[in-house]
Amino acid sequence: MEAAIHSSEPPEPIGLPSDLIESFLDHLLHACYAKHTLYKRRWVLSTFAQWVTDQGLALSDLDDTVVTAFADRRPGAPDDRVQLERSVIRRFLSYLRDRQLVLPIPQCKGSVSDELHASFLSHLRDSRGLAENSIQVYGPYVRQYLSSQNTGDGSLAAHAFDASTMRSYLLAHSVGKSSEVIRLIAVALRAFCRFLFLRGMITADHSSSIPTVKKWSQSTVPAFITPEQQCAILAAVDRSTHSGCRDYAVLLLLARLGLRASEVIALTLDDILWRTGEIVIHGKGRKVEHAPLLQDVGEALANYVQNARPSSPLRQVFLRTWAPHVGFTGPAAIGHIVRRAFVQVGFRPASRGAAHLFRHGLATMMIRQGASTTEIAYVLRHRSENSTAIYAKVAFDDLRTVARPWPTEGVAS
Repeated sequence: MEAAIHSSEPPEPIGLPSDLIESFLDHLLHACYAKHTLYKRRWVLSTFAQWVTDQGLALSDLDDTVVTAFADRRPGAPDDRVQLERSVIRRFLSYLRDRQLVLPIPQCKGSVSDELHASFLSHLRDSRGLAENSIQVYGPYVRQYLSSQNTGDGSLAAHAFDASTMRSYLLAHSVGKSSEVIRLIAVALRAFCRFLFLRGMITADHSSSIPTVKKWSQSTVPAFITPEQQCAILAAVDRSTHSGCRDYAVLLLLARLGLRASEVIALTLDDILWRTGEIVIHGKGRKVEHAPLLQDVGEALANYVQNARPSSPLRQVFLRTWAPHVGFTGPAAIGHIVRRAFVQVGFRPASRGAAHLFRHGLATMMIRQGASTTEIAYVLRHRSENSTAIYAKVAFDDLRTVARPWPTEGVAS
């Protein structure tokens, strides 16, 4: 007697439903992708759908291995075409995952060091209130230390949290490193010790056992932009384009208010208080302060928001010009805008940190106009006046032009 076992559920149909492709393209259309861009993506998805059918695959079979197999189906294909196909299909799979139409990417359980490192970063972010830039500086040093203490089976060495182990690690990794790198390693390890103590993973706070590294004060005046250079840079921006309107507003925030690049990134539409003429600044350590909305800054922001900013539900002020119209993800985007403005006037600064040159320029101009270091610290929102003291060297340079010669022996005064 033959026994036939029938499944209660019909088999999943082979191929990729066309309505999912149309839904995805509509999603891109609402994200303001250009028509020629949508045409390219429709062509890639149509080719992918036919390939899925030829391979006998169903919707539930789609994952990253399928993306690789599709992109590699034609050896010797042009690199730009392969890159386009990978990008489009991965974005399509992400769209399907968001709608739970395909299985999510499997999450592998991390090692002890990975979980501890993630918990440490959360501590810096949530408990200490550090900015993301600072977290990105300290985080890798702690990860490297934890990796050095990995026993190979996912656990940490028995003495990984001992002060002597951390001191030995610091000394061993000081060879061939600059004093600034050594200082950052020490700072990161001290923060990690405090984190371990607060989490109850060690019985005493070993942070004081990690040696400090002296940071010598800068002996020269920070590089800055002169008022003449600033005027030339601002005048060269083409404000007839949407990107020019945006870039001009960004440059004015840097030049007139001395904002940091991270503060420009964090600016939202709710932070511009038009009626009271103020702007809310989200500074270091989650410090929130108010600054006057100067007339030219306000006019540039209003022009951008009303005439050049893409239509978006996002509250972040500055968005990408090209689709998808999302906010800038990091200070590097502001640095790119500044460097592009420098190129237009042939300005090639020797120092790094292009956006910060405007901040230094504002401080230098203020001290030359007679402002005190206390006033400069207030405008630049320094938490310590020691950060402002470096600009006093500008005044010494000015004094040399009016100081009388020092009397020498045998010369009448």
